[in-house]
Amino acid sequence: MDFGTEFKPVTVQPQEIEGLSFQMITEELGEHSFSSLEYPIVQRIIHASADFELGRSLVFHPGAIEAGIHAMLQGKPIIADVRMVEAGIAKERIQRYGGEVRVHISDPDVVDEAKALGTTRAIIATRKACAQAPGGIYVIGNAPTALLELIRLVKAGEAQPGLVIGMPVGFVSAAESKDELRKLDIPYITNIGRKGGSTIVVAAVNALSLLAVRRAAGELG
Repeated sequence: MDFGTEFKPVTVQPQEIEGLSFQMITEELGEHSFSSLEYPIVQRIIHASADFELGRSLVFHPGAIEAGIHAMLQGKPIIADVRMVEAGIAKERIQRYGGEVRVHISDPDVVDEAKALGTTRAIIATRKACAQAPGGIYVIGNAPTALLELIRLVKAGEAQPGLVIGMPVGFVSAAESKDELRKLDIPYITNIGRKGGSTIVVAAVNALSLLAVRRAAGELG
């Protein structure tokens, strides 16, 4: 294959590209304190972002990975804050165990209630999800207001998430919402600072689902 430049790629085989990428990530990241179950999440997030600072800023509740694997294998739903997150999740692995990906941000009843109350659709969508999906995995990459509302509902005893993957990106309340999440004693995966986004939380979910598949196959302790 002629790329029309002097530079030639090391390989054009997808699996080889991914393998080489993971090897480079491990070498460049160097020593770290992540556990053997946490590191695949970190690695996938760095792979998706090419951002080692973001990878190093990840914070895991001690029970996060086991809680996420358990929820997936129990067929608990994954609730995404926006369609972009839903689109990126590898649904076949979720559906294998009876789960599904839900997103309520554009539901007509959510849109109408948000307008009537003068608040964000993300807040109303979070309330709807919490009422319908106890034990679900909540995945928030874009809307800090969704994460803050989820935290409020948890504190009020109105939400019982199986796992929260909360890494909204932005300048207004993004870092602060993650700070509040880390104060809760519930399973969570988050990061410190403003960085985050759809591709980041998608990478975390997809890495977690791969761990779930390995656990179901008896490959993980």
